[in-house]
Amino acid sequence: MAAAEDLTLLEKLLGLRKGNKYSAQGERQIPVLQMNNGPSLTGLATIVAHLVKQANKEHLLGNTAEEKALVQQWLEYKVTQIDGHSNKDDIRSILKDLNSYLEDKVYFAGNNFTVADILLYYGLHRFIVDLTFQEKEKYMNMSRWFSHIQHYPGIRQHLSSVVFIKNRLYTNTH
Repeated sequence: MAAAEDLTLLEKLLGLRKGNKYSAQGERQIPVLQMNNGPSLTGLATIVAHLVKQANKEHLLGNTAEEKALVQQWLEYKVTQIDGHSNKDDIRSILKDLNSYLEDKVYFAGNNFTVADILLYYGLHRFIVDLTFQEKEKYMNMSRWFSHIQHYPGIRQHLSSVVFIKNRLYTNTH
């Protein structure tokens, strides 16, 4: 289950002790966190907010009301649009939409790096790693964002680094 792997990576990035148990519920594979001594938490955004607060890194949830809403929106987008998709045409459509969105933005939720960037990076990695150089150039804004995020300290962990620059030989014809 993709969401459980992403949440485990997030836990590690946040410096939280391991040991949380994740499962998936229903046809849409909604993530569930089984708490050691309490009720279970259901839903990606709910679990992410819990983990980020546990790590005392609330700024990752957004600083303003607008940023917080955008973080929620992009976490929902990850669950509904990215997770569970493997069809090439679906992925191309998603990358095209995200590329357009990032045209004038550095991050997904405003001007700051948030947990939305982290989880979208984890969710998209398996698709970006398989793109050709031509496809990466086609989704230039998406590639810029992805390359930027993968270089944040601690983000990539065991995931492979994705190369975006193709060496070219330029000839001077004066």
